[in-house]
Amino acid sequence: MSTYNGPRGGRRRRARRRLGARRRRRLDTRFYDPTGASHGGTPTYPWQMAPEGLATRRQLLALELRPGGQPVAAQVMWVRRGKPAVAYLYRIEQAKPKRIPSLAQLHAIEKALAARRVCPDCGLDVGYTIPTSLGCCVDCHQAHQASTSSRAAA
Repeated sequence: MSTYNGPRGGRRRRARRRLGARRRRRLDTRFYDPTGASHGGTPTYPWQMAPEGLATRRQLLALELRPGGQPVAAQVMWVRRGKPAVAYLYRIEQAKPKRIPSLAQLHAIEKALAARRVCPDCGLDVGYTIPTSLGCCVDCHQAHQASTSSRAAA
């Protein structure tokens, strides 16, 4: 009795990936350079391999901290859409507390945002920021478009 060895010619068919199946992310060793010899003196680590005590700006913000003028301590690199991407890391112990705006600053910001919601044509607060590409609210822009198209047709 003979055993079946797959398709003719000895070629094996490659398994198809299921829809929705995720690829496993490999460790990219090009980005592991703790001395910084090949990355301009900046220590470089692959994604999720940075040592303790270092954080990105967003991670510092979540801790209510800011870099505070300190230089970049290291960087994390990974591949995004086929190109290398980078995130800079700062020392947590050298980070300073996040600045808290004064009441006058908060009031000025609120006033500026309110001014961006007022249409210059109709003068109404439309409830959304007016697109700079239109220069007026959507209703006024559509009215301008309708009047322009009716003039062109006449």
